[in-house]
Amino acid sequence: MKNWNYHKNIFPTLVWYFYICHREVWLMSRQLNPLQSNPFIEIGRLMSEESYQKERKEIHLENMIIDVLRTKENKVIVGEVKKSSRFEKAATMQLAYYLHRLKLLGLDAQGELLFPKEKKKLTVILTPELEEELTSALEKINSILEMERPPEPKKIKFCSKCGYQEFCWS
Repeated sequence: MKNWNYHKNIFPTLVWYFYICHREVWLMSRQLNPLQSNPFIEIGRLMSEESYQKERKEIHLENMIIDVLRTKENKVIVGEVKKSSRFEKAATMQLAYYLHRLKLLGLDAQGELLFPKEKKKLTVILTPELEEELTSALEKINSILEMERPPEPKKIKFCSKCGYQEFCWS
């Protein structure tokens, strides 16, 4: 696996957006943030703040903010809190990015996707297959970042709740 030094411009949220909408990747990479008053963004923020308060939260490391960090049976567990499992693939790949970056720093960690509203927890382990998929996604994200203009908008099922609607459909 390549050492992703040139991915300093890629942060975990871009990995998340890549699995939902490539246009969002480009917009977010240009610091064009989604409408913060969007109720779905506010709900997600509140859920992250209110859930798992007893566990260590919001660890800042380089360009990453890890929601929950704890140890269990001498293993480091990195937790990512999401409001819904609706974007499970995107969440899994974002967590894989954290695990990969930690691995590059010499820390072997395991991940947990936490969906407090659903009372659901999924374990994520950085397998060679997951790392290979992440490598491919990072290459594609890098290609999107190099574009002069954003990818054309595509109507998908997530558009109706997206904080970027005005950038695409106004």
